[in-house]
This record gives sequence, C-alpha cells and structure tokens, in this order.
Amino acid sequence: MRLIDYFPESSISVRKSAKDWQEAVDLSMTALLKNHYVNNQYIQEIKKSTLDNGPYYILAPGVAMPHTRPEYGALKTGMSLTLLQESVNFGAGNEPVKLLIGLSAADSDSHIGAIQALSELLCEEEHLHALLTAQDEQQLTDILLRA
Repeated sequence: MRLIDYFPESSISVRKSAKDWQEAVDLSMTALLKNHYVNNQYIQEIKKSTLDNGPYYILAPGVAMPHTRPEYGALKTGMSLTLLQESVNFGAGNEPVKLLIGLSAADSDSHIGAIQALSELLCEEEHLHALLTAQDEQQLTDILLRA
C-alpha cells in the first residue's frame, strides 16, 4: 500500500492557524471523524492524554502526530495531514508545530507500513521542508504521492 492510500477523502488540508493545541488536534482529526475512521471519544482521549502526559506525539521540529490507543475509538486505520500556516504551541519547552499528521490505528499492526513510509519521508530534509512550506493541499498531496 502506498502512503497516500492511508489518507481518506478530504483529509489533506491547509489552515491559517489554530487558536491553541486543542483546536489543532480537532483540525487534524476532522476528516478522520467525518469519514468514520475515529469517533469523538478518540479525539477527547488524545486531548486527555496530552494533558496527562504532554505532547508525546511530537515527531520532529514542527511536526506532530496526534493519536491514542485503538480501543479509545479508532474504527479504521488511516491518516490526515493538516498544515498550519502559523505554528501552534503545545506547551512550554515544546517546539511549535505547523504540520499535524492525524493517525487512526484500528489495531496494533495495520498502521506499521504507513508509519514506515512516513518516517522515510520525514527523514529526508528536503521532503520535510517541502511539507512545512507547502502553499496548498495539492502541493501536500503531490509530496505524499512521491513517497
């Protein structure tokens, strides 16, 4: 399966900003919720877990992958990509985040291929820079298509 195949319809978006990290999490999960990949409990659990444990899902400078355990409401395995034109802060001592990759893993195995492909993409400095500086959804989609 190609990386792009994990992204349901309308799950790649560019937004001006989020007022706080909670709204950023909501924005990153909107398409997954609409497409029935997660339920509301899943999103609330991400926020609760972030409050309890900090933003454990920050992957790299400027990049976060909000997610939680499958049993909290992951219905299907998939991802979303939300680029914020203005970074949002996830708390003191944490790098501001511009790129949010929402993850819904319906079980402990089905998302492994997606994570591997995503890791390879994010490890390439030029791809990461392209993602963080994309101007629209089509540019983001094109980057994922090449992954």
